[in-house]
Parts: sequence; structure tokens; C-alpha cells
Amino acid sequence: MTGTGTTVEPRRFSVEREAGVTLAGEVWDPVGEGTTPLDEILMLHGGAQTRHAWTRAARRLASEGYRVTAMDARGHGDSDWDPEGDYDIHRLAEDLEAIVAERFPGRRPVIVGASLGGMTAMLSLGSGQDVARALVLVDVTPKLEAEGVEKVGAFMRSGFNGFASLEEAADAIAAYQPHRKRPDNIDGLRKNLRLREDGRWHWHWDPRFAGSASADNADIGTAFFEALVPKIQQPTLLIRGGISDIVSDESVRHLLELLPHAHTMEVPEAGHMVAGDDNAVFLDQLEWFLTEIVGVVGK
Repeated sequence: MTGTGTTVEPRRFSVEREAGVTLAGEVWDPVGEGTTPLDEILMLHGGAQTRHAWTRAARRLASEGYRVTAMDARGHGDSDWDPEGDYDIHRLAEDLEAIVAERFPGRRPVIVGASLGGMTAMLSLGSGQDVARALVLVDVTPKLEAEGVEKVGAFMRSGFNGFASLEEAADAIAAYQPHRKRPDNIDGLRKNLRLREDGRWHWHWDPRFAGSASADNADIGTAFFEALVPKIQQPTLLIRGGISDIVSDESVRHLLELLPHAHTMEVPEAGHMVAGDDNAVFLDQLEWFLTEIVGVVGK
């Protein structure tokens, strides 16, 4: 609901890629018929998430005048699984470039990318692809803490055999995120889990994706992105979780060495899932960037 009592609901759409792969997305238009959006925002979720990770954020932003697009990455949510199980970051970057070309003709959005989504955007922008006019990284930098990355990978792999019930899945999430209050109503998990023929609830993403989340890949990724990130010229903001085990103080220092024009902010009580932990503070910081920094660039 908006402040005027108007319900903001998204419109679904799809982007066709190569044969056998269709990407799913949805867009929230700004409230008010014929309203010109303050800006266009493209939100990219993290690995093993879906576009629904952004629902609360997208609704508020749309109620405040922004047009917001959220995508399910290849192999996640309602997007098709890759026939070959190829979830290399370059393939995801190609998807991003196709999405922007089709959905934002003649204009460029502000990209908000969490974790994997931020890495995908860094690769595209650092490779000289004109996919955004500004970039917001949500708890992701070129240098990630290997122990935290391994913890994420272990959590993803722990669900390979599915869960006997939504309650069991909620228990697994609570054990992984002990700082977050467990919700009284767990029906929201139905957007991230699917009940399969074996009678068990499985995460709504291709399990072949999980092989990329490891401590070794975190170290490899640092050297890879060090060569790309300095080439990013768009206004950039890092919003990190204050208790994240993925992005550390050293991670932030390293980013600023590579990208001196970047701004950094912290959501104090949030872990790696920043928007999920404290959506209100996250959005306050995002909107500061949109109005005070990106706004002076011009649309």
C-alpha cells in the first residue's frame, strides 16, 4: 500500500534468450496514471534468491515515484534453467545486456545489484557495456571474505535434498541467519520454494548453480574484478551490512582503492541480506544516492 492507500502491483514480462531459456521479470510503475517516473531502477537479486527478494523495496520505490524492474536470473525463480547448467558470470552479464537493450531502449537504468547481481553489473560496466547510468552494490565488492562465501555455499548445498515442510526450511534459514527474527508467518517461503513430486520442498533455483559459491572462487574473483572495476565511471554506491560476513572493512577499503569516486554506506544491524534485514534503512540510503548523487548527473 502507498501513503494514499493505492495498492502497487507489478506487471510480469519475459525476455527471450537463446532457445530454451526465457528470463522472467516484473515491473512496478510509479503510482498515478500517466505519472512520469522520477527514475528507472533495475534490481538484480543475489545467488540462490529470486526477484521477490526486492518486493518490499520495489513497492515503496514505486509509491514514491520510481519505475522499478526486478528480474529472476537464469536458473532462478521463474526464469528457465540453463540447459547445460552454465551459470558463468559472463553468461549472466550477457543476459543483463540483453535485458537492458530490450526493456530500456534509448535510456539507461540505475542498477541495484545484491551479491551476484552486483558482480554481474560490475562485469558488464567494467567491460565497457553501457547498461546503467549509476550502480548500487548491495553487500558485494571485488574482494569478498572467503569464509563468508563458503558459508553461503554450504547453506545452499545443505538444501539439495529438499525439506519435509516449510517449517523445516524456515529452521534452516533461522540457523543460517540467527540475527534475523524468525517471521510468525512463513507462507512467504512459498515464493522461494517449490513442492515437487517427491513430496519435499526444494529451493526455486537450479542446484547446479551452487558449485560457484566457494572460498576458492572468492579468491579467484578478487583478481578478476581488480582489473575491471577501475574502468567503471558511473556514480557508484556500496551499501553494506554492518554485521555481514561477506563484506569486511578491508573489502570496503579495497573497493575505494579501485574506485575512488564510490560512496559507501552501512546498514548497522544487517547481515549479507541487507534489504531483507532492514529494508527501511536500506531504502533511505538508496534514495539519498538517487536524489543527492545520481540526480545531478541528469537523465
